[in-house]
Amino acid sequence: MSAQNQTIDQVLDAIPLRYRGPGGAAVVVKNGEVIRQRVWGYADQSRRIPVDPSTQFPICSITKQFVCGLMMDLHRDPTSAMAAKGDVRSQFVEKLHELLPMAREKGLTLQNLCDMQSGIRDYWAMTTLWGAKPDDEFLIDRDCPPMLDRTMSLHFEPGTEYSYSNVNFYLLGRIIERVTGEPLGKLLEERILKPAGMTTALLCPNTAHHPPPCVGYEGDENHGFTEAINRMEWSGDAGLVASLNDMIAYEKYLDRLYADPQSWYYTATRPQTFTDGATARYHYGLGHVDVNGIDSIGHGGALRGYRLHRRHVPEEHLSVVVLFNHEADASAAVNDIIQGVLNRPTPETAPVEPAAEWYGVFLDQATQLAITIANSARAGEVLITYGAHLESTPLKLTDAKNGKARSMTGSIDGDILRIHRVSENRKLEARRLTPRETSLKESALPGEYYCAEVDSTFHCTGGAGLLYGCFDGYLGQGIVTPMRYLGDDVWALSCPRGLDAPAPGDWTVVIHRDESGSVVGFKIGCWLARGLDFVKKQ
Repeated sequence: MSAQNQTIDQVLDAIPLRYRGPGGAAVVVKNGEVIRQRVWGYADQSRRIPVDPSTQFPICSITKQFVCGLMMDLHRDPTSAMAAKGDVRSQFVEKLHELLPMAREKGLTLQNLCDMQSGIRDYWAMTTLWGAKPDDEFLIDRDCPPMLDRTMSLHFEPGTEYSYSNVNFYLLGRIIERVTGEPLGKLLEERILKPAGMTTALLCPNTAHHPPPCVGYEGDENHGFTEAINRMEWSGDAGLVASLNDMIAYEKYLDRLYADPQSWYYTATRPQTFTDGATARYHYGLGHVDVNGIDSIGHGGALRGYRLHRRHVPEEHLSVVVLFNHEADASAAVNDIIQGVLNRPTPETAPVEPAAEWYGVFLDQATQLAITIANSARAGEVLITYGAHLESTPLKLTDAKNGKARSMTGSIDGDILRIHRVSENRKLEARRLTPRETSLKESALPGEYYCAEVDSTFHCTGGAGLLYGCFDGYLGQGIVTPMRYLGDDVWALSCPRGLDAPAPGDWTVVIHRDESGSVVGFKIGCWLARGLDFVKKQ
């Protein structure tokens, strides 16, 4: 055995120990060949069925790149029916305008959808405002048309920023079906899955009916693992299921395609920009991630009970895939493997003591979203949380008041926090929130509030600083969750579980008052869906 293969064995052996859970699978593909692979644990703990290379996992949002590849293939090689209708591009644009009438008015393009630059709020976050409970059923034919009817504005101008939105790829899936007159699953099978040699992969939109035996698990070793309940239907934004064997075939296929400048995959990996010329890191369902100077291209997937990630390093002809049937960080596991295989450990620098003024809660002036800065367990870092408690980002300090992470930089100057979210092309300036005893105990907040734009009613109850909130909408009556006072006139509404995973996390609630100081409404948002105004009912 070569020294390199011994190293790869050691790297893969460490993954199940570092990312503990019921089961998983991982592979390293180099120069179009499998170098090493691992499968471990159980696909189904209660039935004692182990994971093996043929076990099918839902690969969730990794589906997005397949949909983009299909769309590009249809542009280059249209069906006979499409060719008979004339210009192919105009057929796609026409269907976009039919499905989302505001697209024409807003100048929203198909490219904006493919690159997550549309400004459309994510519908899985919005389902909370429409009254969905975490374990509810959500069906495409029944529930998506009302969702599009309530998608009437954007939270930024198309092309100017990046914001992850599953609506983009739900739309692309439906546009493809309307243009071709054929089901998305059939087209994916014929034009992507079969050419790639993915013999057991298929589109399975209903998450309640994934092929056995694989079960997804929530929880951890301290609290126990429980079977995750999923009853959503999605197609385009997700929906594919695939085994490790399928993903191996796919990585080999992509390595071959990358060598052909005319292929859809080579086109998808080319750099993209925002309208101001800044480099965009997401293009055609693929994200560019720098791993200690290594340019890697790929995407992750998440569903309650599952975390998955695949990445390709073109200059090294290297691919890594990690599939978990639990909620450990698959992206971090892929990074660990890439760095270990290529012997690129994270550079160690002397830790810097953070300035005390870092810590607190801040409100970004433009987005009206709360940002929490907390101490990190690792020296020389602070943790930045944008509402969702599961998405804290460690900012490594370069000096006491400045720091950087993979996708952003940050600085603190007294009560002003500045963050440049490079991957999103957004610069934030946030001011520190100051808790006030009068606001905490105010009794004027409870009541009913309504947002006409999205047809959602918010109920606020409680008092003496302990408030609760819940939403009613076309999906039902949502669960009640606690609110937390952040400072000034700003509260957080917790949302630790939603239909999709990860959930929206905390929603920021910014109170509006009239000239007399009475509460008249609020603006609410999370990072996936922001800028919605609710008015208090009289």
